[in-house]
Amino acid sequence: MEQKISQIIEQLFGQKVAVLITKPDAKFGDYATNVALQLAGKLGQNPRQVAEKIAESLNKTGDYSEVSVAGPGFINIRLSAWALGNELQKIHKQMGEYGRSKKYDGKVVVTEYSDPNPFKVLHAGHLYTSIVGDAISNLIEASGGQVHRVNFGGDVGLHVAKTLWAAVKNLGGEYPEKLNDIPENERADWLAGRYVEGTAAYEDNEAAKKVITVINKQVYGFHSDNDHQSPLAQIYWTGRDWSYAYFDTFYDRIGTKFERYYPESETAPLGLKTVLEQKKKGVYEESDGAIVFKGEPYGLHTRVFVNREGLPTYEAKDVGLSIRKWDDYHFDESIIITGNDIIEYMKVVLKSIEQFKPELSRRTKHFTHGNVKLAGGVKMSSRKGNFLKAVDVIDYAVDANDKADRGRDEAPALAAIKWSFLKSRVGGDIIFDPEESVALTGNSGPYMQYSYARARSVLAQASNVSTQQALDFDEAERSLMVKLIEYPDVVHEATDNLAPHIICTYLYELAQEFSRFYEKSHVIGDEREAIRLSLVSAYSIIVSGGLRILGIETPERM
Repeated sequence: MEQKISQIIEQLFGQKVAVLITKPDAKFGDYATNVALQLAGKLGQNPRQVAEKIAESLNKTGDYSEVSVAGPGFINIRLSAWALGNELQKIHKQMGEYGRSKKYDGKVVVTEYSDPNPFKVLHAGHLYTSIVGDAISNLIEASGGQVHRVNFGGDVGLHVAKTLWAAVKNLGGEYPEKLNDIPENERADWLAGRYVEGTAAYEDNEAAKKVITVINKQVYGFHSDNDHQSPLAQIYWTGRDWSYAYFDTFYDRIGTKFERYYPESETAPLGLKTVLEQKKKGVYEESDGAIVFKGEPYGLHTRVFVNREGLPTYEAKDVGLSIRKWDDYHFDESIIITGNDIIEYMKVVLKSIEQFKPELSRRTKHFTHGNVKLAGGVKMSSRKGNFLKAVDVIDYAVDANDKADRGRDEAPALAAIKWSFLKSRVGGDIIFDPEESVALTGNSGPYMQYSYARARSVLAQASNVSTQQALDFDEAERSLMVKLIEYPDVVHEATDNLAPHIICTYLYELAQEFSRFYEKSHVIGDEREAIRLSLVSAYSIIVSGGLRILGIETPERM
């Protein structure tokens, strides 16, 4: 429509203008534009007269049942039954391909998200970024992109040394043999408890701090020396394996799959080597025994990339990760999804990479999000051990679903969580209300699933669904159809902005429109059964496609 109006304006007035289509109140039409008001100033003409000329040309195309001019020059447009029927046929013909963007056709995209650290428990932030990362990855795949889902975590570093120190202390003289006594379902929590103990000792006990510093260097040696036999190394490798098994179980539970996990032990040597090489070229410089990148000339701050002990910091490891991802995938785009707390950190890392690999930096996008809090809750800290665990969020939703007399099935609970997280714009904090999330009414995942299942139950009663051209629509049918054909624009906007919440907003509005249609329109056995079944089928196709992008199951029955 925007292209058509632009062509008409160029033919009539010899002007090239950007046309913006909006949605007016339904009583005025299906669409509207104020382009005549913008154009009139350039032409020095009366805006209403300009609008009337555009409207006259639009009426001749046959796609619109009515094109009228209102006020000083607003153009209101009402689609014809032929145009609506043609689009309805297209939905059925194209099925899951209807409305898809082609923005990423032929492009390779690496999405990195979740990023759990071994020896720590997954917290609510990991659950949130996993869900958001999946939805963004699905958007890119739906628009033709080849997506490689990866994550990254610290299997070396101070947090590991703290955990090992406390593990040795806890196990006494019976390590590592005593590890076998820890039940499998308690291992992740056991490691997390040791991390909390080690952190407290590092902060409060100078003697413990010195030992932990030594252990930190030893852990790097486990990799370079291939040490699997020494007692401390056995605790390390056993704990790392426990963590990976715990991650795999959790990701399988929420329906997330990763192609690759990059451990810091793999990226640290490359990052260290790169920083030392680029130090000779002036990108990084020595400062007080450490190697830093000075960000002040770029409006940023200085960060340490190699510490005084000669060990690579998180920053250097991220440099190594960026290069490793490039070597592995030669991506068109690399998307990193993390919490808001490392916005400035990533700016410095990427600015440093820009100095020697500008194309790599240019192709990297950093998306950030806020914290997950329970309704009425406070931000929690994994360092102190009073954080909100990822499994706690799932359990709260399952409990709320059970409280609503719908059993303890995790599927609707996960749908509730995913919708709660995705319906808000990525960036701010998420306030999670378990009982609100599982409601079968209102803006919730279960409500969307219920609406879809209701459509499928109607279709199950029909012998067949006609896909022939619809020649007329009553008011309720027309309102639903006009809403259905917004889907392509919604998908394009969501893809352009990598914003899953745009899909959620649209699907909820569509479900409300379907509910109004369902209340007014008897389907099975009605003289208008054919057209109404076709609309119900189209609705189920659109909702299924949208929920699939969000990673939410579409049950045939509820």
